Order: sequence, then structure tokens, then C-alpha cells
Amino acid sequence: MNQGAELPERSRQVARVLEELGLSGRVRALPASTRTAAEAAQALGCEVGAIANSLVFMADEAPLLVMTSGRHRVDVELLAERTGKGRIRRAEPEEVRAATGQAIGGVAPVGHPKPVETVVDPSLADHPTLWAAGGTPNTIFPLTYTELVEITGGAEVPVN
Repeated sequence: MNQGAELPERSRQVARVLEELGLSGRVRALPASTRTAAEAAQALGCEVGAIANSLVFMADEAPLLVMTSGRHRVDVELLAERTGKGRIRRAEPEEVRAATGQAIGGVAPVGHPKPVETVVDPSLADHPTLWAAGGTPNTIFPLTYTELVEITGGAEVPVN
């Protein structure tokens, strides 16, 4: 796994934010794609549930970042009810990039051009170490559930 200057610019940006926030986990480049939770888990040798998927939705036409376990699907109707939103739909690729500055499959929980409302699925707390995308589909970094909630300012909301 590579670190530092060898990282793509988007990942270096995420790494700078993590360092500013005082996280010890470092962004790493993996030789294989981590675009899906299953790919990431295989590359890391961990359970798919320890992958903190970063999924962008449009909630009443505003971006909503949902951090959920790689083993779960988001129930958008239940999520809308629990968050008080009228309508939630999956964001289009261009909406994801506009909101986060990152591409689908590599969206990090931080490092966006401006703050994005975030929801964190409490099921992620089942894992002592989580792995989140580092700004590109081939980069990833470790953190704890508590750190994820803290760095995102996310509301803890079950998503399924």
C-alpha cells in the first residue's frame, strides 16, 4: 500500500483534512479497485461490514451523504421518515462530483468543497476498525466509528 506524495491529488486533499482533524489513520493507495465494498473488503482482508460506504443521495434536492456498512442497503423511504425529508433519491454521478469533488466509488467522508449534510448508520459501530474511501476508487483509510461521527458531524440514523 502506498502513501504520501504517490497519492492522487484528491486523496492528498483528504489526507490533509484527516491530519488537520488529528486522525492517525492514513490514506493508502491499493493496487486493486476498492470501488465496491466487496472489492475493498477483499483487498483489505476484512469483513464487508467494516467498509464504511459513502453514498450520496439528493434529499429534497440537497446532497445528503450516507455513511453505511458495506453489508447494508439504504431504505430511502425509511431514511426520509427518520430524517424528516420529503423525498430522497440516489444522486446522479454529476451531482455526486458537484457535492463532494469526488467520483462515485471513491467518495471520502471529508474533503468536500463545502460541508455536506451527513448521516452515519449506527451499524458501523459493530466494527472496531472501519475503512472509508480516500477520495478516489483506489484509496482508503482506517478509522473508528467514533472518529467517523466526529469528523463528519453526522447524525446517527439507522438506514435500513
